[in-house]
Order: sequence, then C-alpha cells, then structure tokens
Amino acid sequence: MEGFGIFSLIVLAVVVVFAFMAINVVPQQHAWVVERLGKYHKTLVPGLSIVLPFIDRIAYKHILKEIPLDVPPQVCITRDNTQLQVDGILYFQITDPMRASYGSSNYLAAITQLAQTTLRSVIGKMELDKTFEERDHINITIVNAIDESAANWGVKVLRYEIKDLTPPQEILHAMQAQITAEREKRALIAASEGRKQEQINIATGEREAAIARSEGEKQASINRAEGQAKAIVALAEANADALRQIGAAIREPGGQDAVNLKVAEQYVHAFSELAKTNNSIIVPANLGEMSGLIASAMQIVKTQK
Repeated sequence: MEGFGIFSLIVLAVVVVFAFMAINVVPQQHAWVVERLGKYHKTLVPGLSIVLPFIDRIAYKHILKEIPLDVPPQVCITRDNTQLQVDGILYFQITDPMRASYGSSNYLAAITQLAQTTLRSVIGKMELDKTFEERDHINITIVNAIDESAANWGVKVLRYEIKDLTPPQEILHAMQAQITAEREKRALIAASEGRKQEQINIATGEREAAIARSEGEKQASINRAEGQAKAIVALAEANADALRQIGAAIREPGGQDAVNLKVAEQYVHAFSELAKTNNSIIVPANLGEMSGLIASAMQIVKTQK
C-alpha cells in the first residue's frame, strides 16, 4: 500500500507537470509560434492555449505592437560630393508571425541594413540643399523600398523619420555665412523698397494736391466768369430799365425841360472835371455854343424817340 501511494504521488506530480507545460496563456498583442517535432505547427493567438508537452514547443514569441527601431547614424555622400551624417528612426509592425519566424534569420538586422543602404542611395541622388528641403520625400522613398522587401519577412514598415542631418563643420560655417548674407540682402531690398514706396507716395500726394489745386482754380475761374457774366447781364438790364424809365419820363409833361436841364448840368460838370485835372482853366470861346450843344443833344433825344 505504501508503494502504491508513492506511485500515485509520482503520477499526480507528472500529471501536474504535464498540465502546467500544456497550458499556455498568450498575452494581448502577442503571437507565439509552435513547432511540432521541429516543424511549424500553428500560431497561438491571445488567450488560453494547450500544446502537447515534449512534442510541441513554443519556438518564437512575437510582439504585434508598433515597434520603433533606431537606425544607427551613418555618413552619406550627396550628389555634390558633400559628406552628410544622417540619423533616423524606423517604425514597423509584425503582421505575419510565421514569416517573421522563418522568413529571415534576423529581420531586425535586415530591416536596419536595408534602411541604411536605401538612405545612402536616396541621399546620393540629391544635392546638399535639397536634402534639408526634401525630408518627406526621403522618408516616403525609404518606407516604400523597405516595405516591398519586408513583406517576405512578415513585417510591415509604417514610417521612417529622419532625426538629424549633420553636415561637416566647414559646411555649417559656409551655410551660416550664406544665411547671414541672404538676410542682409533681404534687409537691403526691404529698405530700398521702403524708400521707393516712400517716393511713390510723396509723388502721388504731390500730384493729387496739384490736381486738387488746379480743380479748385478752375472752379474759381468758372465761378468768377459766371459772376461777371451775371453782373454784366444785371448791369445791362439795369441800364435798359433806366433808359425805359427815362424815355417814359421824357414823354410825360415837362419831361423835355427836365432833359434840357440834365444835359446842361452834365456839360457844366464835365468842364469842372477838366479844370480839376489841368493847370489851366478851360472856358468856351463863345458861351452861346453851350446852348447850341444843348440843342443838339435834345435833337438826338427827339430823333431816338
């Protein structure tokens, strides 16, 4: 009985060991590759799985998450024969655990080497200045080149990012000098453009002021001409009214005598004005001529009537 008890314990222990070896729990976002007698059998997905001890074995364990892979820095030669140290990082994800296990002996090293060789090829086709401007183009080219080959390794390359582009110190100093010169050039151009715009503004202002002054003078001349014309018309109308009134007054009783008197007054006034403007006094040689002049004037008035 005692021997049977020991045998039972041994069997129980073996069963426990077998059960422990057969039951496997795969974590989320993981995949385990199982080989049976040295040959690929299946891939364990997340959750509880059972394998046969001593027959099946878990050969590879893969993480299905996105994995960043640091690509070591390397020196590349640009198209214009300039050395450029490039440092980048690659992001990939395992999509086929079986291919990742058997497609390559070391898919990480394969991806890294392929990224470096592709990067050297892309940089070699570009000039130094373009490498700083075409980072996106470089990243896309490397991803497309690696992804085509990595498909056989069960790996999907998601993206490649250039962390740093470092040219030699001499090139950096030359680039800094070029940038400084470009900034000074832009400053000079901006200053000259400012002076040019200032002169244009001044000329435009003077032209507009001259146009405004000429328009003002033109309007003033028009206003003066219109005023003079209206004054002439008003004066003519006033003279016409005065002449009509005089004619009407002459036709009235006693109008003829009033005209004779007015003419005599104007004659005497004219001689008095001549006396003021000359050193000598002008006196008619024959005073009877005054009455003759008056009579002549009255004859003109009668004729006009």
